[in-house]
Amino acid sequence: MTAYHLLNTLYVTTGGAYLHLDNDTVRIEVERETRLRVPLHHLGGIVSLGDVLISPALIGRCAESGIGMTLLDRNGRFRARIEGPVSGNVLLRKAQHEISSSPESALALARQMVLGKIKNTRTVLQRGAREAKADTDREALDAAVRKLDASLRAVTVADEMNGLRGVEGEAARTHFSVLDRLVKPELRQAFAFAGRTRRPPRDAVNAVLSFLYTMLTHDCRSALETVGLDPQVGFLHVLRPGRPALALDLVEEFRAVMADRLALTLINRGQIKPTDFRTTEGGGVLLEGDARRTVAIAWQERKQELLRHPLLDSEVPFGLLPQIQARLLARTLRGDVEAYLPFQAR
Repeated sequence: MTAYHLLNTLYVTTGGAYLHLDNDTVRIEVERETRLRVPLHHLGGIVSLGDVLISPALIGRCAESGIGMTLLDRNGRFRARIEGPVSGNVLLRKAQHEISSSPESALALARQMVLGKIKNTRTVLQRGAREAKADTDREALDAAVRKLDASLRAVTVADEMNGLRGVEGEAARTHFSVLDRLVKPELRQAFAFAGRTRRPPRDAVNAVLSFLYTMLTHDCRSALETVGLDPQVGFLHVLRPGRPALALDLVEEFRAVMADRLALTLINRGQIKPTDFRTTEGGGVLLEGDARRTVAIAWQERKQELLRHPLLDSEVPFGLLPQIQARLLARTLRGDVEAYLPFQAR
C-alpha cells in the first residue's frame, strides 16, 4: 500500500512514490500508476516517509491552503516541515517571546510541564505494577515509582532551568530503566531494552518509540500552530535553529501515556514482531515498511479512543489532547489563567 488517509492526515510510505496536484486532488503515483486520489479539502496534513517525490505545484497549493507537509526519513526521523505564511494573534506571539526570555516566567511554565510528564510516567508504571505477575517486576516498578515521587518533590524546589532539566532527565532515566518490565516475559529477549537510544535507535523498542515520538511531535506542532503559537520558541527545551522547542515541551506531557504505552501494546499483542526490524552495518535498528504502516494505523486508532479530560470533565478523543493543551497554554500566556495546568492521565 503506497499511501493511506487516516482522519485528516495523508501518510505516504513507499519510496519512489510521486505526489502531484490534479485539479483539487492529491494524486499518488508509483511507477506512473495511480494508486490513490484524495481531495485537498479532506486534508489537514501530509506526512511522507523516505524517498517520496512531491511536485512544486502541490507544495504551493498546500501552503496556500494551510495544509502542512512533514517530511520524514525512512526511519521516521524528522527532516523538514513545509508550511505557508504564519497566521495567528501577533500579541499572543509577543507574549510568548517575552515569557520565554524571562528566566522566572519560563521556569514556572517549564516546571508545570515537567510535573505533568513525571505524573503521567508514574501513572504508567503504577498500572504496570498492578498488572505485573512476577514479584520481581512488581518490586522494580514500585521502586521506580518511589524514585519518581522524589523527582516530583525535586521539581517543586528547582530554582533554575538547568536544575529542572536535570530532574526531568533523571526521571526519564528512571522510567526507561524499568520499561522492559512492562514487556511480556516471553518477549523480553527478542525486544531487549536497556535504555533510550536514538540517532540511530539501537534496538527494536527504541525504533518504535522514535517513530511514535516523531508523529506525536508532528501533532503537537500542528496544535500549537493552530492556536497561533510559535512552535520554535519554548521554555523547557533549549532554543536552536530549526528545533520546534515548544512542540517538544508539549510532547513531554504525552510521551508515556500516548507513545510509550502504545509501543508496549503493539509489542505485547504481537502486532509488531522481531522480524519487522533490520539492523544496519552501523548498529542502528530500523523499522521496516509494513511495520511502519502498522504503527501509524495504530497511532491513528489510538487518537480516536475516548478519555475523560480531568480539567474539562468531559470525554474527548486522545487525538485532541494536544489541541486542548495548546489552547490552555495560549490562555496562560495571554494572562487569562494564573498558571498552566498540564494534562494528567488517570
